[in-house]
Amino acid sequence: MGIAFTIDSPLKVAHFGITSALSIIEDNLIEAMRKYYYQQNEEAYIPITTKEKDFRSRRITDYLNLINRNVQGKVEQLKNSAFEAGSDLVKYFEMLPENHGLKEKFRDLMHLTDETEKKSLENLLRKEVKPGAIEVNIMTKVDKTNLDKAGNPIENGSDALEALKGYAQSNLDNSAVIFSAGMNPRLYNYLENFREFDATGWGDFRKKVVIKVSDYRSALIQGKYLAKKGIWVSEFRIESGLNCGGHAFATQGLLLGPILEEFRKKKEELAESLFDLYNPAIAEKGLETFEKPHPIRITVQGGIGTFEEADFLQSRYGIDSTGWGTPFLLCPEATTVEEETLQLLSIAKEEDVVLSKNSPLGVPFNFLKGTSSEKEKLDRIDRGIPGSPCTEKYLVSNTEFTKEPICTASRKYQKLKLKQLETANLPEDDYKKEVDDLLAKECLCIGLSNSAAVEYKEPFLKKLTAVTICPGPNISNFSKVASLKEMTDHIYGRISLLTNPQRPHMFIRELELYMDYFRKQVKELRNPDKKALRTNTSFLNSLLEGIGYYRDLAASYAFPNRFEESLNKAEKELEELSSNLQVTA
Repeated sequence: MGIAFTIDSPLKVAHFGITSALSIIEDNLIEAMRKYYYQQNEEAYIPITTKEKDFRSRRITDYLNLINRNVQGKVEQLKNSAFEAGSDLVKYFEMLPENHGLKEKFRDLMHLTDETEKKSLENLLRKEVKPGAIEVNIMTKVDKTNLDKAGNPIENGSDALEALKGYAQSNLDNSAVIFSAGMNPRLYNYLENFREFDATGWGDFRKKVVIKVSDYRSALIQGKYLAKKGIWVSEFRIESGLNCGGHAFATQGLLLGPILEEFRKKKEELAESLFDLYNPAIAEKGLETFEKPHPIRITVQGGIGTFEEADFLQSRYGIDSTGWGTPFLLCPEATTVEEETLQLLSIAKEEDVVLSKNSPLGVPFNFLKGTSSEKEKLDRIDRGIPGSPCTEKYLVSNTEFTKEPICTASRKYQKLKLKQLETANLPEDDYKKEVDDLLAKECLCIGLSNSAAVEYKEPFLKKLTAVTICPGPNISNFSKVASLKEMTDHIYGRISLLTNPQRPHMFIRELELYMDYFRKQVKELRNPDKKALRTNTSFLNSLLEGIGYYRDLAASYAFPNRFEESLNKAEKELEELSSNLQVTA
């Protein structure tokens, strides 16, 4: 979802019982949001400046406490409002899924005429109002080492570690930290310092650990690493490798359906494997041990577009819940997208969301074309000064030309790299490709942080107001700027917000994206060695196995008519690509 788009989502949706997550890595944006909401509350705002000790973690802690305080206040207001049409209390219950126990009681209330019975049921329902969880996200790869004034690394002062500390020291309960983008040993080791992640009873945690994964192997490796340290992973959040927003961590051709099938079959085995390491680890720390594994939730996100798809995932694979990030970008009651970008999202077509090389991290990145950030980048190129001023430095990682790491989207790096390429005597096609890949890099630190600053007129970067947004490809199927109730009604199958009647099933769309990805991989192969051939052959075979799995699945479930037709088309193309690889599929 980027950085700014959900930076205050809990304040918008938590009192309605909806869980949301915000990124806590960009502390300058968080400081701007602190200022904005203290002023909204008519409370004294005291800046936490960069000259103060532990300013990053302190900013994060105070902002999370501020959000929590406001959410609790909103919950109390909601509980005390009237059971009448248009009230937030009625809206809370109207948005619940139809099969929810409280929804049934709410329907009963609407038909009661006896005042005593009505009052009793109203009081019961008020007591059952619970806020959604306030979760935080830390992208593990964003972990620059910070230095003190003498140029020495600050102990436990890297970006991700400071973010974790800020969260751990907040007063959030019934909450979770979500780690995304792979394993970071330094960050995972630091978790051991905080008792807030210890179990307070079987299945009970003040603060839970959630890991976003792309396949079962990743879940097992990361889960075991943490279990050995006495840290229990309460949820593995599976995300489609390519049918997602932002950075896309493609699997080696493993498709979502087969991945979910493996989790379904091995869920108990996963829990036992982690428990065998976890229980001895907490015993060694002198903590209370347990007789059986804590529960593990398996959730999924990436490309889900209809109630029927979400229901199928839950019924077939035993998924505990589903994530709906991208469509919520068109819901101002839930996310913070300034007007210009919101309108751009609403008219986005399939070709407008591209898997690009825009990220300085070198990871494929899904983003929307035509944003103010892209226009700014192209304007700088046209003026002969490509690259961005690097003010935030969260993605500095390259030491090709400098002793200290710099960002590949920065003006400094691009100037040095272009000079090197000009003297490299590359063939014309190779030179053009290298230059295009270089100039594609975009400043994500600023672009993904600016939407809230622009929307609330609370700038934190002088004269830098461009916005980047990174929806998943699924945004092309939605165009209506929707209310929160309309969005929940869509999710629970009461209405449909889809505006693309030709939208393929989420499994097929992901397959199409992997086909595009693989097609480009094969096209870029030049004089491949045996290792490259083996890698691409393995990728191809995984896709074929996935197609076979979906074909078997279609024999038992009613998928759209074009489902099998799409499988046949992909299989035929893979056979052709197989011959290009000079291998037998």
